[in-house]
Amino acid sequence: MIDFELVPLHGGTVTLHDARRARRWSVDLDPFFLGRVPVTAELYARVSGTTPVESRVPVVGISWWKAVRFCNAASAREGMPAAYTVTGGLVRWHPERPGYRLPTEAEWEYACRAGSSGAQYGELRDVAWTAADDVPGPQPVGLKTANRLRLFDTLGNTWEWCWDFLDPARYNDYRVFRGGGFADEAWNVRASVRRGGAPDMHHEDLGFRIAWGPVACGDVVQGWSDTGDRERAAVPGPRPVGWTPQRGESGRQD
Repeated sequence: MIDFELVPLHGGTVTLHDARRARRWSVDLDPFFLGRVPVTAELYARVSGTTPVESRVPVVGISWWKAVRFCNAASAREGMPAAYTVTGGLVRWHPERPGYRLPTEAEWEYACRAGSSGAQYGELRDVAWTAADDVPGPQPVGLKTANRLRLFDTLGNTWEWCWDFLDPARYNDYRVFRGGGFADEAWNVRASVRRGGAPDMHHEDLGFRIAWGPVACGDVVQGWSDTGDRERAAVPGPRPVGWTPQRGESGRQD
């Protein structure tokens, strides 16, 4: 058995913000589990069957597709049905299945804020690795102060992939990542900051952490909705100049 270092979160309410549409809304979350720390290089190697490493540094250079496949591989190791099915370039999430998965954006922000209402859940120098620390790369997890939910490194160190689309009208298949990284200035390392990229992209400051826990199915699941994605993508007429062109259904798998 592998210790995935999951923390039980009792659920609650979080307010999300969409700057382009100038919209704020509240999301009620069911209880779920979330990794105490980002997935480390050591854990990634053990689950994915790559060359073993002994490192508590967050794994980076991981595309959204690789994060999804890691979740399914971790579920298989534990004898659980996979949370995701992958067909060609499409991924379907089965919320009722007890498999490991990526957190929704609402889950991530709720967990990061840990009941706080400010931009950070503590003094940034205490809770996050940022540009102010002048480090050359990601640092071992758990060395900064945890938030009130006993989660480490939700801010700084590495950005973290979420399940959700960033803005399907403007950026097509781009997926959200959150949290800021070791080279980011303070204005970028805030609980509310949203960034995203193509699901096949990978960067030296981008990793992920895993969630677990089957949740109630419905029109909206932990703040995410397939119907909502379709509605956000429906912009009448041609896309404005500068908006990301269509890349196919979900981009190529990397």
